[in-house]
Amino acid sequence: MTLGFQSRYVNGAAGTVDRVNEFLKTHGGRLVFLGGTGTFLTLISPLDTDALPFLWRWTYWVGLLFLGGGAGELSERLLTRLAPGLSTFPRYALITAMVSVPVTLAVIAIQAAVGPMPSLLQIPIYYFFVFVISAGVSTLTWMLERPDQTTNGTGPGRALTDKLPVRLRTADLLALESEDHYLRVHTSRGDALILMRLSDAMAAAESLEGAQTHRSWWVARAAIDHAEKAGGRAELTLTNGLKAPVSRSFYADLRDKGWI
Repeated sequence: MTLGFQSRYVNGAAGTVDRVNEFLKTHGGRLVFLGGTGTFLTLISPLDTDALPFLWRWTYWVGLLFLGGGAGELSERLLTRLAPGLSTFPRYALITAMVSVPVTLAVIAIQAAVGPMPSLLQIPIYYFFVFVISAGVSTLTWMLERPDQTTNGTGPGRALTDKLPVRLRTADLLALESEDHYLRVHTSRGDALILMRLSDAMAAAESLEGAQTHRSWWVARAAIDHAEKAGGRAELTLTNGLKAPVSRSFYADLRDKGWI
């Protein structure tokens, strides 16, 4: 019993460490960016926050930035599902507007906790200033995370990447999976559902070494961890644990390429 408990404890701890490492790998850059932006806002002290002690001011701005970052992540996922074909500018504008709502409510709640409750006429003013700051953060995020347009042959084309959420645009492309009229794009930072045909996406990814493995799947060569064949069926296990099927019509070609 003791050995079993210790084994489960060690395995659980190792799994937790792996999840933390994966989280930091995926979101570490964004966390540093939000913390740095919050520190910058602490120094310039907008919205009359210069009266607060430095530590409280820093906690205030960094906290609001992290709240906005979380709201932005949820807004991004919501728009990906509801409007997967939305172009870049409307997407950023909608995310900024959506993020500004909970952040404005947080600002009002903090103001009410430490001083007089803002009047109803002041709420639109608070929202406007929060929106301006959120728009600035969104613009900086786009500039930092957009694919390098001057680089050719190192990643998928913009016909594909422009349809992805910002957090996935510079990630490694692992696989493409067709789902009816939509396409699920699997990357090293997660996946997203977009409105695009598999054939168009494969054309956009032609600079990458990859191949179609099934009528509904395309896989990047670098994403393959290992291949398995059992019961007359083959599948490719990718570096993120995803399993991509290999149909008989594509099996011979992949075998000749040394993938299987």
